[in-house]
Amino acid sequence: MSLVIEIFNPDLSTSLSLPLAESGIHAGFPSPAEDQITEHLDLNQLLVRHPAATFYGRVWGDSMIEEGIGPGDIVIIDRSLEPANGDLALCCIDGEFTLKRVRFERNRVWLIPANEMFDPILVTPEREFTIWGVITYTIRHNRRPRR
Repeated sequence: MSLVIEIFNPDLSTSLSLPLAESGIHAGFPSPAEDQITEHLDLNQLLVRHPAATFYGRVWGDSMIEEGIGPGDIVIIDRSLEPANGDLALCCIDGEFTLKRVRFERNRVWLIPANEMFDPILVTPEREFTIWGVITYTIRHNRRPRR
């Protein structure tokens, strides 16, 4: 399956301050965390640096699965950032969105998937191509079935 992105505007009109376990969360032996919550954070403030140029996208497809990005994940896309070599970017090629690593070479651009079932895409002059935005964060969907 190829990769499809649903695009959403972030709602920054409200604030949702959530408790933060500032001392960290241990993956070993349990510790009483309730008394460790001393801070609060707002995910909008943490994840969105350029509100007028930021969008959310829901990922459908598996071309980036080896980077840990799969169906149901949310990516945060910042259109104000200038893409650099190796950035994860939302690209539009021939009218379709695709999420790939961009590799810039002399007079060439490659779109690199993270799934061996997909080939890199060479952007040739006859193709319609734009980098729509740079991915700044990925919010993973827990794909483990619940009991």
